[in-house]
Parts: sequence; C-alpha cells; structure tokens
Amino acid sequence: QVQLVESGGGLVQAGGSLRLSCAASGRTFSVYAMGWFRQAPGKEREFVAGIKWRGSNTYYAESVKGRFTISRDNAKNTVYLQMNSLKAEDTAVYYCAATTRLRVGITRREYDYWGQGTQVTVSS
Repeated sequence: QVQLVESGGGLVQAGGSLRLSCAASGRTFSVYAMGWFRQAPGKEREFVAGIKWRGSNTYYAESVKGRFTISRDNAKNTVYLQMNSLKAEDTAVYYCAATTRLRVGITRREYDYWGQGTQVTVSS
C-alpha cells in the first residue's frame, strides 16, 4: 500500500500562486508515476499533471500548461504542484494520485492510490 497526504491548499486571489505538496509513504518503491487531479463541484475529476517517479518526463492538461509545474523530491518522497497565474476556474479539490502501472495515465482509473484532497479556491 501507498499512503498519500496532500497539503498547501487555500484561498488565493486570481493571478496569485499556490504550491501543493503530496507526501508519499509505504511501498513507494512500487510507484511508477504520480499525478495531480482536480474536481470542481458538479464536474468529473480531471487530470492536471503527471510525472514519472524516476525520470524527468512531465505531462500537463492543456488548461494548465505554462502556468502549473509538477516536480518531485525523491529524497523526501514528495511531489509538488506549483500553480501560478491562478484563475477562478482553477477552483477545485486537488487530489494527488500514484500509479504502479508502467505509464503516466491521464484518467482516474489508471491510478491505484489517492490522497484525501486539498481545497483550492481562487477568488476573482
């Protein structure tokens, strides 16, 4: 099992920045990639960004390219999501996820482990 704990959410004005963290514990050696998803009220959970646990490949949803950056610190077993130029439409609960499958998936079903989520609210 892999346990994931997110932190760093909060309330920010449009144009501002936040950095989310996701600390992983447990069987992290089995993790192939990590991802960030988000879910706004009444909407499906959607892929935001993904990164291989080892290696430099990163992947982004079109809606966040150029504004969000995913990174990781393997020594701390932590993945980050730096969010800049935030917009009201970025408001959502953000979830960290881990997959043991040999690809960086962009759908919810491709991830095996999930954090509890952290709320991000962007005021316009």
